[in-house]
Amino acid sequence: MGPYLLRRLAVALPSLLGISVVLFTVLALAPGDPFEELATNPNVPAEVRQMLRAKFGLDDPVWQRYFHWLWAMLHGDWGFSFISRVDVDTLILQRVPVTLAVIGASQLLALLVALPVGVLAAVKPYSWFDRIASTLSFVGFSLPTFFTGILLILVFSIKLDWLPFVYRADLATTGWAWWWEQLRQSLMPVTVLGLFQGASWMRYVRSAVLDVVRLDHVTTARSKGLAERAVVVKHVVRNAMIPVVTLVALQMPAVFGGAIVTEQIFRIPGIGSLLIDAILRNDTPVIMGVTFVFSGLVILFNLMADLLYGWLDPRIAFR
Repeated sequence: MGPYLLRRLAVALPSLLGISVVLFTVLALAPGDPFEELATNPNVPAEVRQMLRAKFGLDDPVWQRYFHWLWAMLHGDWGFSFISRVDVDTLILQRVPVTLAVIGASQLLALLVALPVGVLAAVKPYSWFDRIASTLSFVGFSLPTFFTGILLILVFSIKLDWLPFVYRADLATTGWAWWWEQLRQSLMPVTVLGLFQGASWMRYVRSAVLDVVRLDHVTTARSKGLAERAVVVKHVVRNAMIPVVTLVALQMPAVFGGAIVTEQIFRIPGIGSLLIDAILRNDTPVIMGVTFVFSGLVILFNLMADLLYGWLDPRIAFR
């Protein structure tokens, strides 16, 4: 396991370096100027604008700016937001807990829906349960999250007035009242993301279980008189989870990207809304920091998937 992790990290570091080069070059060549508002403000002298551009190195060549950024990153300096006047790492750390809480709860809901429904649909193929579950899953991942989000707001916030449709990070309550309000304001965004992801995963779980349930070792386990539940749990589900783990690990960074839309709908102060605000204001250091975090998540979840393979299937060796 140790040498395998070292080899994977040795591959991950050049990958992150290459990703950072591409991201920085694209952002540097993109149109727009972070000091455009200062240029149109008559109260800001031209000398001050020039000093700011020189301080942040905006007039330097792209390669020089990149190595300056990389050297600062290696020393823990993620840059300075041109708009918020706050360090980029501070901004990201302020938003990450909210995003992780919403996305973590939504992915837990997706797994709680996809795994049992997908397994039952595959164990009883073409039954009424399978047909209803498949129909609902097609409807679930066909509807975009911005549509279902607005629909839930119209029904539960405006029509019934049960749930708040604006997420507040500064709740004034404490104790159990704080947890209750947190649950109420998180219910709709978690449901939107969780059911959308769960509908997609359910189809993959069903397909993976169908491929395994027809194999010879499953038939042998049944012929030995094992209970159906033991056959499904020990001999079918565990082997069927390998492609599902790959899917979940590869889609997890995309979930963070998809959460951007949901965060905008429910006004969640997460990392997705931070990225949208930075793009609209051309805040290059923040855009670079957030996208670099997303890139790191892709590599991290791929590594986690490879480690889970060995736990699911002992025949897989880490070489």
